[in-house]
Amino acid sequence: MLGLQFGRSMLRRTTVFYLRQFSCSRCISKELSSPSNRMLMRAKVSHKVSWSVIRRTLASQSKKSQERKGPVTWKSLLITLGLGGVLLAGFKFAQKQKELELEKERNRSLGKAAIGGPFSLVDHDGNPKSNEDYLGKWVLLYFGFTHCPDICPDELEKMIAAVKKVNASPNLMEVVPLFITIDPERDTPAVIKDYVNEFFEGLIGLTGTTKQVNEVAKSFRVYHSQGPKDDDNDYIVDHTIIMYLMSPEGDFMDYYGQNKTDEEIAGGIASHIRKYKKLNGL
Repeated sequence: MLGLQFGRSMLRRTTVFYLRQFSCSRCISKELSSPSNRMLMRAKVSHKVSWSVIRRTLASQSKKSQERKGPVTWKSLLITLGLGGVLLAGFKFAQKQKELELEKERNRSLGKAAIGGPFSLVDHDGNPKSNEDYLGKWVLLYFGFTHCPDICPDELEKMIAAVKKVNASPNLMEVVPLFITIDPERDTPAVIKDYVNEFFEGLIGLTGTTKQVNEVAKSFRVYHSQGPKDDDNDYIVDHTIIMYLMSPEGDFMDYYGQNKTDEEIAGGIASHIRKYKKLNGL
């Protein structure tokens, strides 16, 4: 009995549920079937589609614009590099010109040092010579005397070795070696000629009166002092042991003491010549 009642109750509930569902479906169908509602739905769908199309179009145009007008192109890169190269070259050129002017000014200041000056002497052939005869040439100058037992020969050999090294280079300028005596009493042109020919045929010996020799020694700040004479009327002359490098303008450029080797002297001379050629565009 109870089972029959329960079955009837469930049948009624199921019937009511499906009737309600059917009723709701009909209501919805009516609402959708009305003209105004159909237009509203179409408008809503159309609105959503329109905005979707617009967004896709804008995104596509933005992507094309970025591809067409990128931040860096080959043309803009080449133009930038070209302008940068021109500016860099101009800067380097201006910097180089400034360095050359500064170097010229330093050389002019060095050339004004109170070392060297005009002189009037005679060479080992008896020909009058002055400082003007050596303008336009590099000169390596040494003061000594022909009766010097060892120091002068050693220094002259070193000087000639350095000069030969420099003159052997095709990229450098020729250097003229000069030997000026500080003992004019004994060092006549004939004596000096025999002496310099023992070292190098290009070595030029210069002498003069005692006054002339003293003046040129003083202009180069060369100390020299004659020692006492012995029974054979022989004597030693104490003197400064220095080589002087003079530029083609006759300006003092450098000096080399007894402690310098021929390699060091040749290297120093070559360095000065290279700087000189660079500054003067040679």
